[in-house]
Amino acid sequence: MPGALVADHDNSYKLLFSHAEMVADLLRGFIREDWVRKLDFASLEKVGAGYVSDGMRGRESDVVWRLRWQDSGQWIYVYLLLEFQSTVDPFMAVRVMTYLGLLYQDLIRNRELTLSGKLPPVLPVVLYNGKVPWRTAQDVADLVEAVPGGLERYRPRLTYCLLDEARMADSELESIRNLAAALFRLEKSQGPEDIERVLSALIGWLEGQPELRRTFTTWLVEVLLPARLPGQRIPQVADLQEVKSMLAERVKEWTEEWKQQGFQEGRQEGRQEGRQESIEQARAILRQDLEARFGPLSEEARRRLGAISSIADLMRLSSRLGSAPSLATLGLTREQG
Repeated sequence: MPGALVADHDNSYKLLFSHAEMVADLLRGFIREDWVRKLDFASLEKVGAGYVSDGMRGRESDVVWRLRWQDSGQWIYVYLLLEFQSTVDPFMAVRVMTYLGLLYQDLIRNRELTLSGKLPPVLPVVLYNGKVPWRTAQDVADLVEAVPGGLERYRPRLTYCLLDEARMADSELESIRNLAAALFRLEKSQGPEDIERVLSALIGWLEGQPELRRTFTTWLVEVLLPARLPGQRIPQVADLQEVKSMLAERVKEWTEEWKQQGFQEGRQEGRQEGRQESIEQARAILRQDLEARFGPLSEEARRRLGAISSIADLMRLSSRLGSAPSLATLGLTREQG
């Protein structure tokens, strides 16, 4: 996805999840834990995301909400990290820990604590819509090397909730009357007819919610359809009903283009994803062999190994392993002076 389109996508999602109805449906439909039933969704309140430490820039794609527990009336914060990258960030848990720390610093500075003087709970959510499956640690502790002898008890722990849109089952999304589910169905749509079906439901659900309805319309016309139909002129329409009518008029023409575009992308992505997975597997096997011979790899060695981006180079390195006296001779560390 080109950079400009990614920015548009990020901004449009931020607008969508700036509506309380979207956040409520996201929690009700996709956070399947008992405590969610005890939340007072009528109390949902958007929080300004101005919590930035000295020297650090804010994240414009983040959305922060808070709402109250029904029983105690105390606040719980919901931190949505909206991620729209084509590759998975292996250190996302560290980023989440950093953002959560900044949020807590801001709450302390403003004395927004619980009645007992403690920090309020926060639910960190990573909403990801990339095509590559998210296969990295969701707990920061899993990113810290384990050391025997008791040091492991000092490893930080923080887990985030991952919502991986592309891996959600279509049957599950279609079975619930939920605005967030409708958004994810639109993201996963395979053609204009799929979009028409979702729009038929959305038009009814959003009756009496003109602002959210306009936001959905803007996202469809300026982000989703241009991404699905590159090179096509998408008419500027002002309402979901007009989008539905436009799709109905051009369904045959656009379905053929959509299928052709999907076929071309599918072939390219299939090759790329298969190649990347093979590289990762080869790198993991080589790392095991290196550690069996030389012990745990230093950060420098792991970084240099991670920078090798071809199967051929990994195989050449593996073939030299048996006779190599050190990591330096393999080019994975600097020669000792």
